[in-house]
Amino acid sequence: MRLFLLLSSFLILFSAQAQVKRVEDVMNARYELGRDHAKVPQSFIMQSKLMQIGPDGKKKDSTIYTLRLNCVPGKNVSDGDEYTCVRFTIRTNKGPEVSIPALTNWKYTFKKSANNKDETGQVFGIDHAKFDNITDSNGQKLMTEKLYHTYNAFIDFHALLFFAEKTTQGKGVQDLHYIGDKIVHSSAFSEPPVNLGSQIKEGSVFRNGEITLAFKGLGRINNKSCAILGYDSGESSFTMNMYIMPPGDIITNGSSHYWGDIYKDLQSGWLQLASLNEIVVSETEIKANSSKVHSVVERVIEIKNISGSK
Repeated sequence: MRLFLLLSSFLILFSAQAQVKRVEDVMNARYELGRDHAKVPQSFIMQSKLMQIGPDGKKKDSTIYTLRLNCVPGKNVSDGDEYTCVRFTIRTNKGPEVSIPALTNWKYTFKKSANNKDETGQVFGIDHAKFDNITDSNGQKLMTEKLYHTYNAFIDFHALLFFAEKTTQGKGVQDLHYIGDKIVHSSAFSEPPVNLGSQIKEGSVFRNGEITLAFKGLGRINNKSCAILGYDSGESSFTMNMYIMPPGDIITNGSSHYWGDIYKDLQSGWLQLASLNEIVVSETEIKANSSKVHSVVERVIEIKNISGSK
């Protein structure tokens, strides 16, 4: 009996040590995270929630923007990937969800570029004209704020995918090989324009801080083994010059800090889950009456890959 117990203890110890070694092998392995994503169609759902925070610290108004996108990858990287906006909806506070008919089944091609702009200077090639004077399913024209956040949902989506894809210039995910690696991303200190249509004028800009990207570990989402990537924008800021009639010229200056995690499938290279949290503090000056309005907004975004869902 004593011999049996000793043998059992030895086997348990050996099994535990073997398990620890397997874990260490996985944790210390070198990974290649910059491979091009697989040429397999994908489906995503993205929810962006904006919450106004009052001077007393309590959350007030909230708006939820929900975007459903399908992607058909091009045969070659130079072809770009075709995206289809299946449906876009907006829900304000506890009111009913309304859709944006002009965006239903809208197709566009996304191509990589060195500066993330197309030949006309549009960020990620998202067509500004598509958002001119759009209305909701009740026939109501979108106010400037909701119009901008509708457009910006597409920018946010491709920005998070951008962090998970190798860059054409500068450091990117392809430079992360071991768990614990961290880089300053090529998009650090970039200043993408945020003008849109006639109401948000040229010269409006978002100034990124020192954006970092880290290989935080491994996880499992959608039954797929994933690299967990953590990003942080550092101290960012923005300026928006608007003209709204009435009251006329409006200038908003503010600060932003956003951060989150991305789960990237180690085999296909496709994003499986991503999150973004952002705190925005701003001051808006209305030129006509020299008044100033202060605002604190919290944004929470989640993107889910639902390609395997029925």
